[in-house]
Amino acid sequence: MKKLGKSIKVAEQQKYLLGLDAGNTVIKAVLFDLSGNEIAKFARDGQSSTPEPGHVERDLPELWRNACEVIRVCIDQAKINASDIVGIGCAGHGNGLYLLDKKDAPLLAIQSLDTRAAGMADKLNEAGNGDRLHELCLQKPWPSQTPTLLAWIKANRPDIYAAVGTVFLCKDFITFNLTGEKVSDISDMSGCGFLSMPDCTYDDGLLVHYGLEDAAEYLPRLIGPDDIAGVVSEAAAHATGLMPGTPVVGGLFDVVASALGSGVVRPGQASIVAGTWSINQVLSSSPVIDDSVFMVSGFGKNRFSNIEASATSAANLEWYVREFIERGDHHDDPFGYCNQRVGEVSPADDDPMYHPFLYGSGQGAQMRAGFYGIAGWHGEGHILRALFEGVVFEHKRHIGQLTSAGVEFGDAVLSGGGSRSPIWPQMFADALGKSMTVAACEETGALGAAIAAGCGAGLFDTLEDGVAAMTSARGTFVPDALAQAHFQRRYSIFTDLTANMGSFWAAQQNLT
Repeated sequence: MKKLGKSIKVAEQQKYLLGLDAGNTVIKAVLFDLSGNEIAKFARDGQSSTPEPGHVERDLPELWRNACEVIRVCIDQAKINASDIVGIGCAGHGNGLYLLDKKDAPLLAIQSLDTRAAGMADKLNEAGNGDRLHELCLQKPWPSQTPTLLAWIKANRPDIYAAVGTVFLCKDFITFNLTGEKVSDISDMSGCGFLSMPDCTYDDGLLVHYGLEDAAEYLPRLIGPDDIAGVVSEAAAHATGLMPGTPVVGGLFDVVASALGSGVVRPGQASIVAGTWSINQVLSSSPVIDDSVFMVSGFGKNRFSNIEASATSAANLEWYVREFIERGDHHDDPFGYCNQRVGEVSPADDDPMYHPFLYGSGQGAQMRAGFYGIAGWHGEGHILRALFEGVVFEHKRHIGQLTSAGVEFGDAVLSGGGSRSPIWPQMFADALGKSMTVAACEETGALGAAIAAGCGAGLFDTLEDGVAAMTSARGTFVPDALAQAHFQRRYSIFTDLTANMGSFWAAQQNLT
């Protein structure tokens, strides 16, 4: 792809790259030097709303206000001149649906935890249509997928559909407010099933299979992750403290950004992200074509990430902390408290089990979370250990899907909020039987976006160069043979329990 406005190599004076990471609620701004050292960061948690069961939405003006705040505070904390920031990149959660109206005003934002379109996904998959879609975009319709949600809006909220001007992903809304440019990058648009693969291009025939043949005009200009989308506008500069004219790149699907920011960039390398979503991915020079694999994201020529994922990872611990630990401000370090409780437990084969399906599962939107096998002698540490284990087991199931499709999944780099735990990385190594390297940088999504910005600004010739310059490892966890055997026994029970819960979940769904 042609670069738009590549700059020349900068002089030797200190320069910085700003990475933004927009998740389902939290948005972060992280300032890096060109060696990947974190200079400053700031985050702000936004609010989600659930206007109806299964609906998870956010307020777009609040998202932009929070973005302005985190950027401004980050620059202030760093005590640098904003003119020394030579590039900006944004990573954002994939899928969901972010809409502008025909006057470019915020219209609606649906998060990737939303399940309202479960029935629409089933309808789009009927009569072989899902197979035909997979042939085109290497993805079948699923409830939180962007085109599936847009099809739901068209069928159920024709008033909103008639007002649509632009279909965005989360990070694209931030880029639009920074630059005034309506763009999206290929990693996000391929990851949400809107692009023909492996060429990573828009396709009118693909839209027909979603029932969205009239939606082509709503799709933003398509660019690469490290292509310059535009520059910071005067209005955005005033709101954020950035310098007008600072280049902003297309950015990345946060899954791919986290891989890059953890040091994974070459074909064959594996990345696990234990964040809101359970992300399990292996990079390749050509996409894996197998309908059992959840999705493939393309992020450049001969660059693909083969992904198995669902909203079943550290979001479960975030829920537990929010509902049971933070209430009443009982703990200054709620996540540290949880890790301490888990560390106090000696694992046993008959410990409680947990299904991490608070937001459904890739196996079915009707699946729900639950604790099982609790006895009177079990305490909070046992409950939390079951939660930690259930999250790891769902990662393990996803990796099994990848390997069944012929993807070789070896030792991996672990990132995301779960990697910061003193407990979880070793559990991953033991349950998966693989060595887990933990990235030195905790904010791998923001770092991946910053690396793309460095390429766009001309600081690095390739993503490989940027990754080599800006990433490193904090440590490696090696599997323990006895713990491996324990987790294998437990995983067998976990999968049997999942199968046996099917009739209950189906009956529960019929009650809603």
